[in-house]
Amino acid sequence: MDDRGAGLYSAGVTITLDLVQTVAFAGVILFLGYGLRRLIPPLARVNIPAPVCGGLPVAGILAVLYFSNIQPIKFDTALQVPLQNTFFASIGFAASLALLRKGGPLVFGFFILSFVVAVLQNVVGGAVAWALGQHPLMGVLAGSVTLTGGPATGLAFAPLFEEAGVRGAATLAVAAAMVGIVSGGVIGGPIGTYLIERKVRGPLPGRPAQDTLENMAEAQLPTPVASSPEGEDVESYVLMKHLVVLLLTVALGVWVSRWLTSLGMTLPSYIGAMLVAALFRNLDDATGMFRLSQRVIDDIGNISLSLFLVMALMTLRLWELAGLVIPLLVIVVAQVALIAAICLWVVPRLMGRDYDAAVMSSGFCGFMLGTTANAMANMGALVERYGPAPKSYLAVPLVGAFFIDFANALLITFFLNLWR
Repeated sequence: MDDRGAGLYSAGVTITLDLVQTVAFAGVILFLGYGLRRLIPPLARVNIPAPVCGGLPVAGILAVLYFSNIQPIKFDTALQVPLQNTFFASIGFAASLALLRKGGPLVFGFFILSFVVAVLQNVVGGAVAWALGQHPLMGVLAGSVTLTGGPATGLAFAPLFEEAGVRGAATLAVAAAMVGIVSGGVIGGPIGTYLIERKVRGPLPGRPAQDTLENMAEAQLPTPVASSPEGEDVESYVLMKHLVVLLLTVALGVWVSRWLTSLGMTLPSYIGAMLVAALFRNLDDATGMFRLSQRVIDDIGNISLSLFLVMALMTLRLWELAGLVIPLLVIVVAQVALIAAICLWVVPRLMGRDYDAAVMSSGFCGFMLGTTANAMANMGALVERYGPAPKSYLAVPLVGAFFIDFANALLITFFLNLWR
């Protein structure tokens, strides 16, 4: 049967989904994931993303069937990479030099600290993996790739790590990312509480936090007044404009990635799109040429991310974890211990030893082990109890959601080329 249609073939019954049907199936699984988060509150409390809640059970069911020599469904994942590149392009659009200047020394210092710790994650991970008789790149995969980067970065880089000799890289990446997300959510709050009650110098705010969550990174970028040609719906026009800009960025990024690859560099496919997006963002900041809204770009990017994650997760080969569970667990435990020590003794000292520094330590634990959602949840629990932390809500989202993701991609590329 033509792979572009849906049909039945092979021993038993196998359903083949074309690319549109695969995306539709992924969308259904995504909303099942949202449903599971509502039904099982601990999943939401530790910030397990809805795509993971939906996609991993599908992968588990298909793995069980695999061991029974049954392949009930085949997916056409041709749109997986374009969706991935669209999400990372949205990250590139946040790489604003004007935004970095606005954050001042606090944000710049916090970014440098995060970058240095990401380097340490890869060095520690590589060393532990080598000591266990594994490829050092397995430690990098369970380092800044999946902990600082999260599951999306892990899945994006997985094919390159597979080519470099890390067997089952995609499955390892998801496993490491999930342990990291849970760990960041579990230990971040207690670390912040300990620092506030035992180590903070000076008075606490002593009043309820109000509107602290509004000080997110995207709110720091200017949002132009929405407008459209006469006779056009404003919201539709704005959405279409940003969608076209993102598509153009991804398309140009393909050429940039090919050019960089021709120079002998090993790169994920999304690097070109991120670089083009960063160029467009800073050009727009300087000239107002595109009148871009980061909120709209983030909305499109988050939709792309959710569908990409579900598609990647539901096609995981979970059986490839056999024989690698213990080495992976040892590496991740070492990584969690590293971040916990840095959050307890390094971040507070460098960030001022005050209340904001303690809250930032909790947020740092969240995004260096999991995601920015972990960081915000950790800090949110603290500010609800102790009072607002405005410096923390400026630095952590800017660095955790935008700047470190951009820098981490370049850092991972360096280690990938170093230890291939």
